[in-house]
Amino acid sequence: MNISFIILNYKTKGLVKNCIRSILESDMAGLRYEIIVVDNDSEDGIKEMLQENFSNVKFIQNNKNSGMGAGNNLGISYAQGKYLAILNPDTMAVKDAFKKMVEFLDNNEKVGLVGPRLVSPNSNLQYTRCRFPKFLTPVYRRTPLQKLPPIRKKLDEYLTKDQNYNTASKTDWLYGACLIVRKSVIAKIGNFDQRFFLGFEDTDLCQRIWQSGHEVWYYPTSVLIHYPHRFSGSGNWLTSMFSKNVRIHIMSWLKYFWKYRTAS
Repeated sequence: MNISFIILNYKTKGLVKNCIRSILESDMAGLRYEIIVVDNDSEDGIKEMLQENFSNVKFIQNNKNSGMGAGNNLGISYAQGKYLAILNPDTMAVKDAFKKMVEFLDNNEKVGLVGPRLVSPNSNLQYTRCRFPKFLTPVYRRTPLQKLPPIRKKLDEYLTKDQNYNTASKTDWLYGACLIVRKSVIAKIGNFDQRFFLGFEDTDLCQRIWQSGHEVWYYPTSVLIHYPHRFSGSGNWLTSMFSKNVRIHIMSWLKYFWKYRTAS
């Protein structure tokens, strides 16, 4: 098995359907692959949808919503591929995106993880190639402070806007909407850290990949469409601070910086 696609569902049945269709319609150039869907106790009818439309997809029912990291770990435990493609359900592949990333990994043994160029449905670039965050980076991104010129400059550097987004490059970490990682590297460093329920599980994984002596690469030759939902300081930022998901994200932020406190 060349590649295992792992898609975690939590009340996103329609997005999962579109994501799977994009995999099936993409040019895989003869690669052997499997698709695994893990459901975090959504109760949204996804099992029935998969049975009706995608009988060959492996379905794993979690008996609770255990979070992003733990849900994907459940899928990893069933995966047989040399490479693991961790996919958000709100992504859709463009043409031969996965084939190109597999070829890149095949040709670069030191690369432990690769991620594509992500674009919005209107083709606008999403800045998903990042330097490791400083402690106040999430604060800046979540509040109107991001509009101040000195803070805007810091955030642009965090998002590596000073580098060419059209060029393949090493990077500290990549947003977890689509990550393709070697299964042998996961076996070496361990799965997603399940202490991160939502947020920073991708940052932490990339951190550990670098610590293991492997590299993380951004590969814009591969393109995926991503329908984003972003925790930020846009809109009524003060009200948003009281939402459940944002509170969970803040807890992950604190756990991440505690884990890497000596390196911060």
